[in-house]
Amino acid sequence: MKKSLIILRGLPGAGKSLLAEALEIKAVCCADDYFIHGGEYLWKVEQLYDAHEWCESKCRRFMKKQVGKIIVANTFTSARELKPYQDLARQFGYTIFFVVVENRHGSKNIHKCPEATIEKFRNRLMDNIEL
Repeated sequence: MKKSLIILRGLPGAGKSLLAEALEIKAVCCADDYFIHGGEYLWKVEQLYDAHEWCESKCRRFMKKQVGKIIVANTFTSARELKPYQDLARQFGYTIFFVVVENRHGSKNIHKCPEATIEKFRNRLMDNIEL
């Protein structure tokens, strides 16, 4: 069976984590998980770099173990954010699937991300989708 890396991209509140859960794939990497402490989401901008390093490291550990299906669910609004995972996939022989998760269900983001930030993400994401 071929090894697959599924990259879920989308705005905050789009449902990336919910989709990852619905797909019932056990190997899930999400930078937001770094901010969960005692069941509570405690986001801190000064820890954002560490959260993404942690997420990438978790993905690398799954790949080293040759896990067949891995999901990474982050906003991924730029090509620069995707590159480390593309490099890992090449290094470990994974086929990558990029999935843009849309918020057509009208969900609100649970992370209290300001609307101005979401709009900035939206514009950057739309500039970095290849059809």
